[in-house]
Amino acid sequence: MKIANLAGRAVLVQSENGAIDIADASDGRFGPDPQHLFEDWAAFAEWAAALERADAVGSVSFDAAELAAPVPRPRQVFAIGLNYAEHAAEAGYPPDSMPVTFTKFPSSIVGQGAVVELPEGNVDWEVELVVVIGREGHKLDRDSAWDHVAGLTIGQDLSERITQLQGAAPQFSLGKSFPGFGPTGPWLVTTDELPDRDDLAISCLLSGEQMQASRTSMMLYDVPELLVRLSAVCPLLPGDIIFSGTPSGIGNRRTPPRFIGPDDVLVSEIEGIGTLTTRFAAAG
Repeated sequence: MKIANLAGRAVLVQSENGAIDIADASDGRFGPDPQHLFEDWAAFAEWAAALERADAVGSVSFDAAELAAPVPRPRQVFAIGLNYAEHAAEAGYPPDSMPVTFTKFPSSIVGQGAVVELPEGNVDWEVELVVVIGREGHKLDRDSAWDHVAGLTIGQDLSERITQLQGAAPQFSLGKSFPGFGPTGPWLVTTDELPDRDDLAISCLLSGEQMQASRTSMMLYDVPELLVRLSAVCPLLPGDIIFSGTPSGIGNRRTPPRFIGPDDVLVSEIEGIGTLTTRFAAAG
């Protein structure tokens, strides 16, 4: 199933422009707030699957421009660096024995079609598979890790490289958390909808030019391993999101470097999920 945030209300997506309002269809059992669905994800997923099987509720049309972040207020936002070997090589770092982990602050999260105001500096792109937690877990093992995942979505780990890399101790979290620097969407997709949850094509285009193209099977640490490593330290909470790392092809490692400018359009795509479009504007 696909779950979206339509102008602040949780909906089940039936088609490219048709959806069912979850609060209305459940007679209030599940409220309209998309973030609240994760509080009892198992019950919601069971109800939604039964609704889809019954095919008893008609959908209403919607405009994709109305879609907001499918997980609008995560309590924890984890992000992983250097998780594809080619990206680690282009960045000049050898693969590490631990996933490089930082955070994007939740205030940076936005949804489909967001217009991001560019701060001063060099703003770069990083398309990523984003994992959404559906069931709390601490000290998980690989065999049960996927059971704690509600679904997957597309993300961009936008980065202002000067802020990120300044000083003797780089400021990854600050450089990656300007307003709008966490586009996600267009919706959350449960893994049963995907051709192979461990091997999905992932790519992005900047104003029509392909910048990145790989497969999620090329991750050094796959989704179960990330959940094992992160949950060994931090309990993973329902509604948390994890940006799982980006392939090679980022702007600051190009010759010459290339960064996002006003009026650029960034289109991110992951097989089986869809496309996420992000636009940019000069600072006002």
